[in-house]
Amino acid sequence: MTRQTPRDQPRLSGTNLERAADHNQRVTLHAIRVMSPLTRVELARITGLTGPAIANITKRLLQDGLIEEAGQRRGARGQPPTKLVVRRDACYSIGVNIDRDHVTIVLVDFSGETLARVTEDLDFALPDQVRALYRRSIRTMLRKANVDVAKVVGLGVAVPDDLGLVDLPGRPPSYAAWADVDVASLFDEPFALPVFLENDAAAAAMGEMQLGQGQRNNTFFYILLSSGLGGGLVIDGTYIRGADGRSGELGFMRSPQHDATPDEQIQRYVSLSGLARSLEEQGFHLAEVMDGTTDPEVQACVSEWIERAAHQLTVPIEAINCLINPGVILLGGRLPTAQLDALAERTDALMRARAPLLPSVAPVRRAALSADAPAVGAAILPFSHFLLPKPGALWKAQGQPDVVQVL
Repeated sequence: MTRQTPRDQPRLSGTNLERAADHNQRVTLHAIRVMSPLTRVELARITGLTGPAIANITKRLLQDGLIEEAGQRRGARGQPPTKLVVRRDACYSIGVNIDRDHVTIVLVDFSGETLARVTEDLDFALPDQVRALYRRSIRTMLRKANVDVAKVVGLGVAVPDDLGLVDLPGRPPSYAAWADVDVASLFDEPFALPVFLENDAAAAAMGEMQLGQGQRNNTFFYILLSSGLGGGLVIDGTYIRGADGRSGELGFMRSPQHDATPDEQIQRYVSLSGLARSLEEQGFHLAEVMDGTTDPEVQACVSEWIERAAHQLTVPIEAINCLINPGVILLGGRLPTAQLDALAERTDALMRARAPLLPSVAPVRRAALSADAPAVGAAILPFSHFLLPKPGALWKAQGQPDVVQVL
């Protein structure tokens, strides 16, 4: 069991701002959600709020059906304190990940557990195909999970920036249609739900922050290996977008390999599309890897790709370590767990070898949320908007829009 140090614990401090009551309730609910079971005494210590304030807030949360009591903690003198946990069935959310090689839809409960999942491998799926998959799937997903749509608070969509414009191997000319599509409109039926859009790597990082290793690391960099290559930056428990909302775009950095063509982007090799190209050059197919083949020739090809990909990643990771000083660098994506572990381990070994030349080197680890991280992270967006703390909104200037907008 890993013990949290004060530096690693979530920073969930209260506020005396105009919206203090709402914010403090969100902070308390978030603490229960990510660290439950908790007693009221522990909540007061974590949030910095007074005992009476916590008593009033938890009373409201119990009345609203967002949390519930889960027995008593024994071992101390006197009346055992009551433990509090979130109600998993308090509300639900839908997450959708649209990528260049697949579309995934998940239904999650308030604890973040995936109750239903539909995924289709679709190379460069067009908007109409995404709309059709959602409309023919969502009612069945809700029915099988026994979820009333009235308890679904919203739908989050994780999609790469410039989806139809980035030139990745195999992209057909028709894929440029995504540049002119209102993505939210694809999900306007059969239910009228609030729709939240987010970059896929950002959604994956936010999901990791809420449900994965972000609970133990306040500052980390998330590398998403999908059809392309993206990244997400979390500092002190807050996702950092940058001036234009394009932070973390390490896939656009130039390849350090001597045999790469001039100005070739790293993501043309370090991505599932790059792995597919390497496999096809030797007569194999990506589907064989995704299906878990044990063919030694395929595995040898994958091992060669992992070695080169790890070397490619050292350049952006050196920059990340020097400029950001994260506590950990997390690697996630749809690559099977064994290969993702191998890539993380090899990259970590290469970075440790460079450690004497750098001021600090963070370990490279596989993310807790991997294959469905963007979809699950997208499903968290409605919860965050309606129920959980939003530090940026508390300190925004007058007239400045919220970071995540309901579409």
